[in-house]
Amino acid sequence: MSDEVARGNAHVPVQYHQFDISDEDGPTGPDLEHGHNTLVRVADGVTIVITGIHTGDVDVTVTLHEKEPAPDDGNWQEIVEVSAHSASGDLMVRGMMDDLDEELPVLSFYGPGDYRLRVHARGRDTAIDLAPDQITEWYLIQSWPAPAHEARVLRQTDGYGASVRAR
Repeated sequence: MSDEVARGNAHVPVQYHQFDISDEDGPTGPDLEHGHNTLVRVADGVTIVITGIHTGDVDVTVTLHEKEPAPDDGNWQEIVEVSAHSASGDLMVRGMMDDLDEELPVLSFYGPGDYRLRVHARGRDTAIDLAPDQITEWYLIQSWPAPAHEARVLRQTDGYGASVRAR
């Protein structure tokens, strides 16, 4: 029996190599520097997902779980887990400067509190620094209620991440 509560998929606008996960009523957590894992960082209270493209849309799937799910093994090149806090119960994937055409499920589906986010990525090597007209990157974000703890890197295999880590 699956513990999946909900699932959603949308194209998310990217600007300046990022899209955000935020709660408008408070910080999602303490800062986590870009060099920690090159996929997810936390700055000024916003969880930021780092993309290979500079500008355009990426494909994002969100799955909500009652308890920690197994990482999805399907061709993901980068997988990172971080904790996120939701002050309002409205922790959501958001474009940095543009709204989503279709909203994804709220990540903090049990209301205010602490959650664990596992971010999966693939395709970041396809159109580095470009603004493609077609989708070249895919992301899966799994969310479940869990006490806050340190970020964890589960997989690092894409070339874009390696080049950023080498800087």
